[in-house]
Amino acid sequence: MALRKENILLVDDDMDILELLQRHLKSWDFHTFKAVSVKEAVQILKGSHIDLLITDIQMPEVDGLQLLKFTDEHYPALPKLVVTGYPSVDGALQTFKSGATDYLTKPFTKAELNDAVNKALGQARSQNMTKKSGQLPPLRYPDMVGTSPAFRKMAELIARVKDNKATVLVLGESGTGKELVARAIHYSGKFARAPFIAVNCAAIPENLQEAELFGHTKGAFTGASEERPGFFQAANGGTLFLDEIGSAPLAVQTKLLRALQEKEITKVGSRKAEPLDLRIVAASNTDLREDIANKTFREDLYYRLTVVEINVPPLRERKADIPLLAERFVQKYGVEYKDRPMHIAPDALRILERYPWPGNIRELENSIQRAVIMADGRIEVKDLPEHLKYKIAFGQANDLVSLKDLEKRHIERVLAATQGNKTKAAEILGIDRKTLREKLK
Repeated sequence: MALRKENILLVDDDMDILELLQRHLKSWDFHTFKAVSVKEAVQILKGSHIDLLITDIQMPEVDGLQLLKFTDEHYPALPKLVVTGYPSVDGALQTFKSGATDYLTKPFTKAELNDAVNKALGQARSQNMTKKSGQLPPLRYPDMVGTSPAFRKMAELIARVKDNKATVLVLGESGTGKELVARAIHYSGKFARAPFIAVNCAAIPENLQEAELFGHTKGAFTGASEERPGFFQAANGGTLFLDEIGSAPLAVQTKLLRALQEKEITKVGSRKAEPLDLRIVAASNTDLREDIANKTFREDLYYRLTVVEINVPPLRERKADIPLLAERFVQKYGVEYKDRPMHIAPDALRILERYPWPGNIRELENSIQRAVIMADGRIEVKDLPEHLKYKIAFGQANDLVSLKDLEKRHIERVLAATQGNKTKAAEILGIDRKTLREKLK
């Protein structure tokens, strides 16, 4: 199902209420932005198109009434719905005077929320207060192909965020193409001419991450012979892609949180803050909620990163896209290795469509690469790697193997039975996903 056209901004310092509102609105196919403070809400309003504001009144530092007054003057066409746990006649009058179009009291039912949202959006449409409805931009991204519903849903989200600087968190298994999503967000939008800097946090030693990200002054630490800018400064005005954000140490996470909140960073060894204007796209192939529970990832940073969340589907959920991807890789490596376009035989393609691809698109690309090298003309079944082909599971009664090999075979059988679903495989094996990833390495 395609997402509706309306973007709804949710503002509340209560994470439970934010999650409840987002869950209900997503069930009705709305797209949502979340903010835990008025300051963050204003930043989202400045960088994104919003069709409806839903805000609490009682919040620390700056309350919701000031946000209503701000939007009433700066965004007069924006309908505003107040959700409050402190109802009163005076409070209701004050909210309406501040520009609210409706008022909802906590606790509320799902039906009451639905009525209030539709009423606010309906009034806005009838008064021509929102933009004319139209189709989302065509789903054209040079390095990404697909026609499956899972791909189209992801592509629609990319189309929504490409022209604003809202923070985006990209989630997905290893090999699904999270960096391609980040590049599509950057290069298909209006900031395409600005820098795009990709950083793999797991590839930088922990003791150097802070200096590499934020820069350092001369003499800030042993070996710092000169002042150097970091990745944040290099990406100023554009997009900074932080891959494997879950591997960042807690000290770096604290500085990242401040950078997101204050839009400024401080070099290692310096006391002077430098203002920055950039978009952060972070990515993770692990469950950050698990990391929060294990005290290895900051919960407040997680909510700052998930202004917009994009889930990249694994290849087993995009079976319809395998022929398109395979043809693209065959053409690419045919020209690169054989100096001519190549094709793949139908029976070989059927094998590719049957395989569960636990390594996702990266594994598919590597397999096609090898097949192109092995093929004489078009790619036939004989040119495909052996592990893709049908296997017979013979008994192993007389096959004496080490405990390590036995464990390896058992994990492989469980992965095959779950079609490469690591979460289900971990549950069957009685271990967590992190342990399974380590064993697969």
